[in-house]
Amino acid sequence: MTSPLPPLVAPGAPLTPAQVDRYARHLALAQVGEVGQRRLLAARVLVLGAGGLGSPALLYLAAAGVGTIGVLDDDVVEASNLQRQVVHGLADVGRPKVESAAERLRGLSPDVVVRTHPVRLTAANAAEVLGGYDLVVDGTDNFATRYLVNDTCARLGLPWVWGSVLRGHAQVSVFWAAAPGGGVDLRDVFGEPPAPGAVPSCAEDGVLGAVCAAAGAAMAVEAVKLVCGTGRSLLGRVAVLDAFDATWREIAVRADPARAATATLPAPSVPAGTVDPVTTPDTEITPTALRDLLAARDAGTADVDVVDVREPGETAAGTLPGARLVPMGAWADGSPLADLDPDRTLVVVCRSGMRSGRVAAYARAAGVTDVRNLDGGLVAWAREVDPGLVVP
Repeated sequence: MTSPLPPLVAPGAPLTPAQVDRYARHLALAQVGEVGQRRLLAARVLVLGAGGLGSPALLYLAAAGVGTIGVLDDDVVEASNLQRQVVHGLADVGRPKVESAAERLRGLSPDVVVRTHPVRLTAANAAEVLGGYDLVVDGTDNFATRYLVNDTCARLGLPWVWGSVLRGHAQVSVFWAAAPGGGVDLRDVFGEPPAPGAVPSCAEDGVLGAVCAAAGAAMAVEAVKLVCGTGRSLLGRVAVLDAFDATWREIAVRADPARAATATLPAPSVPAGTVDPVTTPDTEITPTALRDLLAARDAGTADVDVVDVREPGETAAGTLPGARLVPMGAWADGSPLADLDPDRTLVVVCRSGMRSGRVAAYARAAGVTDVRNLDGGLVAWAREVDPGLVVP
């Protein structure tokens, strides 16, 4: 895509004197100017994930004057997030990420209206949530959600900005199946999603915090260009950062001719009415249901293996009765899988249920038939079952 795409958003009301002063550096840019700033103030942008990528994207979109920003995240702030998730602070540990992010954005810009979505994106709610916005910025960290975003945006005709980070590397692009002149979407570039556990996560392989800042800022730039209809979009290109080598390069991509007939209206990647296949209702277990299962185990009527995948420093204050400690990082090479009985109920727990959800996916892929992830993690357990358990 060599020429600017048409602007996504019509200009809003004339700028107030205070807005002229606040956005003076934008007004001086031919690529934005007064009309572009009015488009930004009228824009509705949804950011999926208030984490490593979402944090810088949210901050710069709010600072740029995007009028309505949606924040979707069902997780809470953890101390390990603060190395890269700069929208949150130390005082926010334990708070829902959407609340922490919304407070920061409202303090940053008087013009922004923040909509919070403290939910997990599913096939059941994706069209309703995404349909309320002009543009989606995806900072999520799992393939099931990314493909759900892709397919939903394709059906709704929405563009979306995609980013991914791992170690010292990042990738950023724009996908828009219905783009004027021909579109490209995630499936054209990456085909079908990999099997759960086939690609390591940042929790396993780490990530340099500043790489998230670079990628998230690049995603915000793409969002601004799409709203204003200016510059050369990353639609049809993937920008690749190697931070340790200090290089950016690009890879040209195009629509897959074999998918041309269905490129704008693909079937949902997850059947309607279900959720992310990594954590579906029949693989989650509530704190009260787990309490009953552990009681049955103690009575000798259930065979249960409970595994806590937190790091040693997190488990010093205690864990569930009878739980084995196998940190998530140890699962990267698959070695703990050899100790699992495929016919035994496996319950996986962590602080909030996110890391354990990934480990549960590894176990299912390895053939363990009955795997349960503690819904809400040990935070929910302490709240609903055992208030005496300290969860750092």
